[in-house]
Amino acid sequence: MNEYTQPTAFIDCDTPQVAQFSSDKVRKAKDPVTQAVKLYYAVRDGIRYDPYAIDLTVNGLKASTTLKNERGWCVAKAVLLAACCRHMGIAARLGFADVKNHLSTERMRQQMQTDVFYWHGYTAIYLNEQWVKATPAFNIELCEKFALKPLEFDGLQDSIYHPFDLKGNRHMDYIHHRGEFADVPLDQIIATFRREYQADDKSATPASFEADVAKETGR
Repeated sequence: MNEYTQPTAFIDCDTPQVAQFSSDKVRKAKDPVTQAVKLYYAVRDGIRYDPYAIDLTVNGLKASTTLKNERGWCVAKAVLLAACCRHMGIAARLGFADVKNHLSTERMRQQMQTDVFYWHGYTAIYLNEQWVKATPAFNIELCEKFALKPLEFDGLQDSIYHPFDLKGNRHMDYIHHRGEFADVPLDQIIATFRREYQADDKSATPASFEADVAKETGR
């Protein structure tokens, strides 16, 4: 378990920023399950989901950067949750899967030319002698705008996305699990993105994900 409790260049759980955030959110909780649940909700709702803010560099993905920006995509938020857990002495690793995500914007659909999100990230946390999955990506305000059921986490059972939204429409389909890792497999992620996505990093124009969401949902 040692490799799942140590800091890395991405999971910089030993930085003052991660230490302060984790301590503030956990407060007086001593039980690892309670600590993990508190950290999950702090990352889920305290950090805005922003798939326009993908930065495939060590600095762009590390936990302390996500805290500074107060926003991030699914992998960045999973990294942050893992870092917070490791700071508290709770073993955590990163899990990845390819998904068909029906929560997107017209801008994303045009740029990606596919509805498959490769290397969707979640956090696997070791609690009560078992690994449980936690997915802190979509903050509650975003769920309300898209009429999605917010993803809850109790520290006892896996928390992964529902296949349908509150209206019965398709939401998330897990089509390929890529495994769980002690750190971000950045080279593999970059290679997949370059192969599967039409747009390169330089072709995307600056935009606001929240503004696009508000325009398309009317909320």
